[in-house]
Amino acid sequence: MRLPHRLVAGGALLGLLAGCATISDIEETRRHIDTVNQQAQTRLSQIETKLSNDKLLEMVGQIDSLRAEVARLKGEVEVQTYNLTTTQKRQNDLYNDLDGRIGKLESHAGDAKGSAVAPAVSAGAADTQASPDYERAMTLLKGRDFPKAIEALQKYLAANPDGDQAPDAQYWLGVAHTAQKQYDAAIDIHRRFADKHPMHPRAPDALRNIANCQRDLGQVDIARATLKRLIKLYPKSAAAAKAKEQLPKL
Repeated sequence: MRLPHRLVAGGALLGLLAGCATISDIEETRRHIDTVNQQAQTRLSQIETKLSNDKLLEMVGQIDSLRAEVARLKGEVEVQTYNLTTTQKRQNDLYNDLDGRIGKLESHAGDAKGSAVAPAVSAGAADTQASPDYERAMTLLKGRDFPKAIEALQKYLAANPDGDQAPDAQYWLGVAHTAQKQYDAAIDIHRRFADKHPMHPRAPDALRNIANCQRDLGQVDIARATLKRLIKLYPKSAAAAKAKEQLPKL
């Protein structure tokens, strides 16, 4: 059976219209997809930019922290270098003072016998009455073997608490403890020495040694007071002159 020509033509027209509608929808969908894709790309770029900025800020913060740490470490190194230099200078001064005084003792031992404080100054004289323990202690001090010098001086003082060389032995015992950085022991020994023998020629030096130990212990105010006491009690001594130089530096 044949369909009427009009019906066939209408169906073809409807099919054509239906096909056109489908293509339009597809084009619209494509445009929508393109729009969404562009928006996604824009958003992704924004996210990447933000992440890059955040990462950059984080790196800048890390660099600043590293710079601060380097500056702190550099400051610590400078302080330690200064402290080391100062300590070495003080140690060298102590050694030079030690060698100079022992050398002076040995070269002028004979002249000391005629002084008003002959028993104290004659320490170190190489005569028949010199104690072997004391002479050994002096030799050890000259060799800067302070631990053994301390033992020898203590042995001498235990056997000769009132001997002619006992005051000097006590003084050098304090010096040896100072060289060992045993400042509390050195202060106690020097203080007892200065109190018991105020007229001894090394009493001013004992007070200056006390002040130096107090300074190295961080007791700056007490060290100043000790130096002022030294200047007051022994104004014409060489130790007082050195104390006057030290005071402004404390």
